[in-house]
Amino acid sequence: MTGWRRYSAIGVLAAAMMLALGANPSVAESRAHVYLLRGLMNIFSLGMDTLAAELNHRGVYATVNNYADWQALADQAAANYRSNKESPIVLIGHSLGADAVMEMAAYLGARGIPVALVVPFDGTQSFSASSNVARVLNVTQRDYAYMRRGPGFHGTLTNFDVSGDPNISHTTIDKSPRLHARVISEVLAVVGSGHRVTEPGAVKPAGVIPTATRVDEGGAKAAPGSPGRDETIKPEVTPAPPPKPGNGATNATDGARPLADSGTPIIALPEKSAVGPTAPPAPVVARPKPVETAQPFNPALVPN
Repeated sequence: MTGWRRYSAIGVLAAAMMLALGANPSVAESRAHVYLLRGLMNIFSLGMDTLAAELNHRGVYATVNNYADWQALADQAAANYRSNKESPIVLIGHSLGADAVMEMAAYLGARGIPVALVVPFDGTQSFSASSNVARVLNVTQRDYAYMRRGPGFHGTLTNFDVSGDPNISHTTIDKSPRLHARVISEVLAVVGSGHRVTEPGAVKPAGVIPTATRVDEGGAKAAPGSPGRDETIKPEVTPAPPPKPGNGATNATDGARPLADSGTPIIALPEKSAVGPTAPPAPVVARPKPVETAQPFNPALVPN
């Protein structure tokens, strides 16, 4: 019996040690970290703050910093990765912050640290994707700021060109709900299936339909997200409907001021009755009274 008691005590002690190790932060499972970088003066890229809040709301750890701090952040990310505190690493930035995340990824690559996803929002120049990066999603409205493959890069590279969207500019591209939804879906795909997100494209700017053309390096259509393939995506914009033919009185639409064929607004139009136009009344012409004339005297007509 003494032996059984000894074995039981050893088992209880081992279980207690396993529980203690599981609660120790130093051996806890690493978490994903999304680094978001603002652009010039740290005030023109507040869409990064909104995106970080959306990611944190979905359980993904995300922080926001100025683009000038990218190297110190990279050193922090490398140390946390080596100590099993952070993985995977995701980098997102706007404007100069977009340039900074491309540099930050290359800096981490030189130190042997993998980067799962890099998302530049409208960077100011073109960069080469480093070999340690698994995926680059470049959201841009400048064709000269397309990202390209660097030596040893074997991941997926997508240049998402939104220059055809009239609702997006350099100062609003980082705040677009539609683009946020796209990026969040990319992040959650990297982090794992334990998170859910609203279907990308649920919020779309007016005039844009959720279709796109994907072209690989050789000019042929490519499958979305194909490994080792480059994509250039340009959302198709619905053209404005042609003007309706007709004259100035019939080319008006409900709720809009009617326009003449020349494009000049018509200030007023004749009102229309329910039975159609009525002819104007005929003018009244005064008729002259007949003039009585004197008859010659006839004695035969005089009574006796």
